[in-house]
Amino acid sequence: MPKPNTRDQIFDAALKLLSERGFNACSVQDITAEAGVPKGSFYNHFDSKEALGAEIVGHYANRSKLREILTDDDIPALERLRRYFVALNERMIDRGCRHGCMIGNMSAEMSDQSDLIRQQLVKIYESWSGKLEYAVAAGQQEGSIPTQMSAKALAGFLLNAWEGTVLRVRVERNHNAFDQFMELAFEKILK
Repeated sequence: MPKPNTRDQIFDAALKLLSERGFNACSVQDITAEAGVPKGSFYNHFDSKEALGAEIVGHYANRSKLREILTDDDIPALERLRRYFVALNERMIDRGCRHGCMIGNMSAEMSDQSDLIRQQLVKIYESWSGKLEYAVAAGQQEGSIPTQMSAKALAGFLLNAWEGTVLRVRVERNHNAFDQFMELAFEKILK
């Protein structure tokens, strides 16, 4: 069996720790200790902890194939949106309503501290909103989603409301906020 790549070990350790603790609550020493590599090897592979954080945020946003359902034209648009948010909610519940969404967590923690990470988050939100907008627009064309608001505005609202829902779920450690989000989103706003 080949020896794991040091860069990958550091990256995987940082992904785990940033997901569990957040950016400021883990140091380069914590990351390299988790990776089982000398602290000095960190800077052979990454310019800074901030650069690693920006890379991790991008990786986190792109690793899940879940968003692909939003652009699957073989599924009615409203059903795509419902399946997507149900899957997100289930993922959070499976983790015991802890840790939340790294994108939301890093947005709250790092947007005022790191322009590099903030810019990466801007790109992620634009892409994420774009996929939601695609599904909403498809639903509006199908006639299953109202057209009083633009697809862009509805998509932005859904993303913002869901991220707020995740924060509430983390605090309360139950899925009541998810239930409320689903009811309002799918029985009032998108109906």
